[in-house]
Amino acid sequence: MDPVIERYAQIATPRYTSYPTAPHFQTGFDPETYRGWLGALDPAEPLSLYLHVPFCRQMCWYCGCNMKLVKREGPLKDYVETLLSEIALVRDALPGRLRVAHLHWGGGTPTALAPDDLARVTAALETAFDILPDAERAIESDPRTLTDAMVARLADLGFNRASFGVQEFDPEVQRTINRIQPPEMVAEAVGAFRRHGIDAINFDLIYGLPHQTTEKLLRTIDLAAEMAPDRIALFGYAHVPWVAKNQRMIPEDALPDARARADQAAAAAEAVVAAGYRAIGLDHFALPGDGLARAARAGRLHRNFQGYTDDPAATMIGLGATSIGRAPQGFVQNLAETGAWARAVAAGTLPVAKGRAISLDDALRGAVIERIMCDGRADPDAIGRGFGAAPGWWRAAREQLAPMAADGLVEVGAHGVALTDRGRPLARLAAAAFDAYLDTGAARHSVAL
Repeated sequence: MDPVIERYAQIATPRYTSYPTAPHFQTGFDPETYRGWLGALDPAEPLSLYLHVPFCRQMCWYCGCNMKLVKREGPLKDYVETLLSEIALVRDALPGRLRVAHLHWGGGTPTALAPDDLARVTAALETAFDILPDAERAIESDPRTLTDAMVARLADLGFNRASFGVQEFDPEVQRTINRIQPPEMVAEAVGAFRRHGIDAINFDLIYGLPHQTTEKLLRTIDLAAEMAPDRIALFGYAHVPWVAKNQRMIPEDALPDARARADQAAAAAEAVVAAGYRAIGLDHFALPGDGLARAARAGRLHRNFQGYTDDPAATMIGLGATSIGRAPQGFVQNLAETGAWARAVAAGTLPVAKGRAISLDDALRGAVIERIMCDGRADPDAIGRGFGAAPGWWRAAREQLAPMAADGLVEVGAHGVALTDRGRPLARLAAAAFDAYLDTGAARHSVAL
């Protein structure tokens, strides 16, 4: 293990799926401000939709998402009714029936909903929006509770991409994180989607889990590669029990230390590439013919709350409790508690809990951070010219990057900032040099690697 990488890997750093990052969204944000943002959208520009379903049929100890364990159908039915009402509220705030190029259902487990309820929400979306014929319609699912009837209905509803949280196939690790799903179960779910014509498949894998070793993770990658998903996301486990109380079930003494995490990350990335995938940004991989790989080759890669994407839309409308959306003017996040979210919608109010208008400085720094996260390099002066910034505006960031440059992790010069091959896994730390908010507030983050 490279001792320099090991030292930097232990620094807590945001994941930069937005800038400013979510901890810096402001409470008390006026829903009418968001209504104004929606009303000012350009009808000529396609947008994206994200729907959040914060319910799961089974609890996973590692999960850091906003979710609730559900055993009865009543809460799910109530949630759908409120979601339909929220869609109507958003529709009424828009300047027309806007076009949609990307639609993503996340959670939680969206397939915890009944097929008929998924169909009702889909019909409401298709009424409120013009979902383009070639739009990507993606949904996250849980192989442990997925049925063939659900997959068939998803195909009928036009879904064309499915995501699975594989995480790790080792039985001991699965028991410790309370997610028992043998490889055969996942392979059966993948086969069901492909039989019904949903061929685009994403897998999420995680390193740094309790009782995980490099050997176990490499075996998982071998098994995953045999199923040939189009995309693989390789995330480091973020142990944040102060946020996700279910993570308190994880025995901390079973977690790999910083050196073991870094070894796992490096070996896993090498193995995924050896299996025929192209490295995308910091932690994604895609088969060469996949749209994500094509976007990376063309310099059109973007980053949002779902990770890396080829979606260029400036607007993403979030629907459902805790969902995050973005308009050209800024970010908004819905109320996280489902009861409060439902009450706001019932009162005819857009259920916004937090928001953040984006200043010109935010937009500039966000553009640089996105390019570092997506391309491993950025030219702050060239980007700055588009924002009217003076040459050398990033002097403070240059100084902050000096230790990484001295350690051979980044190159800083006339053409900006570029991560070296050695430093590429530390893209988040290089991006953090441009974060004007990082030292403000008391937000806690996961480690860099």
